[in-house]
Amino acid sequence: MIQILGRANSINVQKVMWCATELGLDIERSDIGGAFGGIETAEFLSLNPNGQIPVLKDGEFVIWESNAIVRYLCQKYGKTSWVPECVMQQGSAHQWMDWYLTALHAPVSTVFLQLIRTPIKEREPELMATAHKRSVDLWTILDAQLEGKSFLLGDQISMADIPVGCAAFRWHALEIERPVLKNLERWYKKLSERRAFRSQVMHPLT
Repeated sequence: MIQILGRANSINVQKVMWCATELGLDIERSDIGGAFGGIETAEFLSLNPNGQIPVLKDGEFVIWESNAIVRYLCQKYGKTSWVPECVMQQGSAHQWMDWYLTALHAPVSTVFLQLIRTPIKEREPELMATAHKRSVDLWTILDAQLEGKSFLLGDQISMADIPVGCAAFRWHALEIERPVLKNLERWYKKLSERRAFRSQVMHPLT
């Protein structure tokens, strides 16, 4: 059995849970982090010295960093398109997974944190406005990538869709103004029809 340590409302845990569920893996998740605590214990820090979630245990093997975990699961257990056979397609998959980390994660998370986890009196309107604009600019880039494609790399879903797909749920679940981006909306609708995505990602925002 594969063990995943991390709370269900963490977007990084959701990436891993969605991936593992898509692959049909026997998994056990434990609530760690946030209100549950546990990341400061010696036992947890022996698994991830950074004190962050998620952590995955596959037998004796331990791995942390959510995108690395997704890659590991897809490479070891994926039997479909999750890791493209073509090296160039693999490169594109890594590109979009890293783009999520280096570009999209920060502004979308800022909007999310301001609206969901920050008391109204403590919110920063200018910070929120800047993050919202940056998010729109980046979603527009993704919209262009999705032109004529069912998923990020083409007709088949891959590991590239997982990090950005989790962010797309938050973006669409927030009560904010969103521009009409038809390709993005079409792709997000396809993701929301997947049972694993609904069960592991589409949770109430907390």
